Amino acid sequence: MVAAALAAPAPIACAGELVTLNNGFTMRCDHHARVDDRVRLYLSSSEDNYVELEPENIEAVELVPDPPPDQAARANPSLQTRLTSADVDEILTAAGKEHNVDVDLLAAVVKAESDGNTKAVSHAGARGLMQLMPGTANDLGVKDSFEPEQNVRGGSAYLDALLSRYHDNLALALAAYNAGPAAVDKYHGIPPYHETRAYVARVIHEFNRRVLARASQARHSAASSSNSRQISSR
Repeated sequence: MVAAALAAPAPIACAGELVTLNNGFTMRCDHHARVDDRVRLYLSSSEDNYVELEPENIEAVELVPDPPPDQAARANPSLQTRLTSADVDEILTAAGKEHNVDVDLLAAVVKAESDGNTKAVSHAGARGLMQLMPGTANDLGVKDSFEPEQNVRGGSAYLDALLSRYHDNLALALAAYNAGPAAVDKYHGIPPYHETRAYVARVIHEFNRRVLARASQARHSAASSSNSRQISSR
């Protein structure tokens, strides 16, 4: 029961927690604790990185245990946990078209979240390329977060929803992807968490780098094509 979960006087030791709010959103945290008449959701093992909420705003708290060892990977060590660049590009391009999200943005998020490791698992239990929490994955219809195409489709749909929620404000959407929409709404902007601010800066930097590289490649290709036409016309 929620009341029982919130009554704990000290943080719960576990791999992580999934907090469901009564507005339908979920947040992932390392642990929580009741402090005076409020509930602190600690976003890391540190005691100075937390969000405070009223108890009535929390619908449920679910412990996220360490995932079981990947049986298939253990049985066949040759199975890849990292896709080739071509594989990743193909998956991101398809998901980007489906959800109208820039493929370079998706690539930047994947790099920040998992660095392309399809079997990545965070200390809080987030899984796969775009690091989906089990509850969020379930809401998005993702049955296997370690399956790359499912994971990216789900993560892309979630990021698309966040961009719509924050009127295409990329920084706020990324902050919500990392810390949860409730934290962004509470602070009316990027939460004052070092982890979240570093995450937003890292993703935007990588996104800009990729956009500039793509533009440079397009100019180079156009110039090469023009030179080829000039030579053939002589």
